[in-house]
Amino acid sequence: MPYTERLLFGRKGENCSLGQNVNVANNVKIGNGVRLQNNVSVYEGVELEDNVFCGPSCVFTNVLTPRAHFPVHGIYDKTLIKEGASLGANSTVVCGHTVGKSAMIAAGAVVTKNVKDYALMAGVPAKQIGWVCECGARLKEGYICKSCGREYKETDGILTKIK
Repeated sequence: MPYTERLLFGRKGENCSLGQNVNVANNVKIGNGVRLQNNVSVYEGVELEDNVFCGPSCVFTNVLTPRAHFPVHGIYDKTLIKEGASLGANSTVVCGHTVGKSAMIAAGAVVTKNVKDYALMAGVPAKQIGWVCECGARLKEGYICKSCGREYKETDGILTKIK
């Protein structure tokens, strides 16, 4: 079924880009400026806020214990990808989790827990290996982005933008 017809009960924002072989299920929310690269499937229960990037073949799940002979009949675990987050090629987000604002998930990583805003995650299962700026550059000590000049502060393991 064509993409526009499948969103009858969902919402698609403006200025979105969809690559080849993209599947968008009914009842999803897609914000403005979202980029879905080739072979991405967005299943019911997934919400992508504005300016989310989904790399080639990244995967979402929507049921923790799927069984062919026990269908869930429209009851899906919610997955939220917050504004500006980037999911690398072949990464997987297990349902029921939130990926924070401007977080970056490395290629091939498997997200099995909530991800903080601006966190850089890698591995299987994904673990935080650092912080990234809103522009995508990795942040070093001092939390001042060398690429764009934005400044951050870390308090109790939470990174916030200050300028």
